[in-house]
Amino acid sequence: MRRPYLRRMRRPHWPTSTVLPPLTRQPSTSDLLAVPAQRVGPIRSLLEELASGRLAALSTHINADGDGCGSEAALARLLTQAGLHARIVNPTPWPTTFDFLLDADIDDATARGAAALADVDLLAVVDIGDVRRLGALTDTVRRLSVPKLVIDHHVPGDEPPGPIILSDTTACATGELIFDIAVTAGWPISEATATALYTALLSDTGGFRFSNTSPRCHAIAGFLLAQGVDPEEMYRRVYASMPLGRLQLLRDALESLEVDAPHAIAWISVTAGAVERYGLRSEDLDGIVEHPRSIAGTRLAIFFRDLGHGKVKVSFRSTGDVDVNQFARRFGGGGHAKAAGALIAGTLDDVRRDVLAAARDFVGPAPAGSKPRVQMPTDGALAL
Repeated sequence: MRRPYLRRMRRPHWPTSTVLPPLTRQPSTSDLLAVPAQRVGPIRSLLEELASGRLAALSTHINADGDGCGSEAALARLLTQAGLHARIVNPTPWPTTFDFLLDADIDDATARGAAALADVDLLAVVDIGDVRRLGALTDTVRRLSVPKLVIDHHVPGDEPPGPIILSDTTACATGELIFDIAVTAGWPISEATATALYTALLSDTGGFRFSNTSPRCHAIAGFLLAQGVDPEEMYRRVYASMPLGRLQLLRDALESLEVDAPHAIAWISVTAGAVERYGLRSEDLDGIVEHPRSIAGTRLAIFFRDLGHGKVKVSFRSTGDVDVNQFARRFGGGGHAKAAGALIAGTLDDVRRDVLAAARDFVGPAPAGSKPRVQMPTDGALAL
């Protein structure tokens, strides 16, 4: 019987000039959790004002959102464990959506208004780059002679609430800066504090979906989960606990939906009294502007809310390279490049007409192939 023939495989020939690239070191979790160098100096300046025994008032913008509330609740607990007394004094009531962040260990003195600022030793304003965003507290804060600290991640406004500032627009949320303060100071982060910080990150990144969701944002979120935060419970509390009235108002808002396909602009409107009619509060409208932005091809989405006293609140959202912060500044507003707002005097019809005219000029015609997909039904109404 013949033995099988075994063919010897040739050794592969590697060209002598081939040089394999060295492995690139990837950032570790510890790298991402390290406080960015440009923040260390401003944080130390803030910490110099946080002497044990002082009474610190904390405040944020009108109609506080998850970042404002989460940052306040986290900072209040951190300051308390550092030996200070913390008191929350906001220009508008604490949103019911974020009631779970409050407990007996947090003093919310918002109901006392400006009087609650009379005896404080210092003021820390979070998630605000302009003092005018403090609403009814604006003039009182301007007159305060105590140290005024500002912790924010927005583009700075024309009149910051105070001179001692920690501001970085690369932070995914103000909550990220509060985390950095805790790390720099060596303050432990309890489960309750972690829950508040996670709320800040979760809210301002749209559930970790928006472009400000950085690798560091995920690293911090992972750290907070390790402290005991339940992500499913957090989703339920922030995004899946809406009142029925919100869906009813959303139905009405979507019925007002209009699209300017040549400029890739979409907008919705809510008339005066709608919020009250459905038993809602201002915070229940958070996220509604995301619906027109979700239309394929939309570059600029706008939400007009008639407040009913000659003022219209306008929210702007964008995709691509449209900078709505720059656009909102035309109307005295501001915010982020992809999320901004303004409060504009006038009737709903007048404000909507003026804003849309300015928006068309600002964004220009949409590039070919990127316009929203719309069709006109036989009855003449706009359908998506």
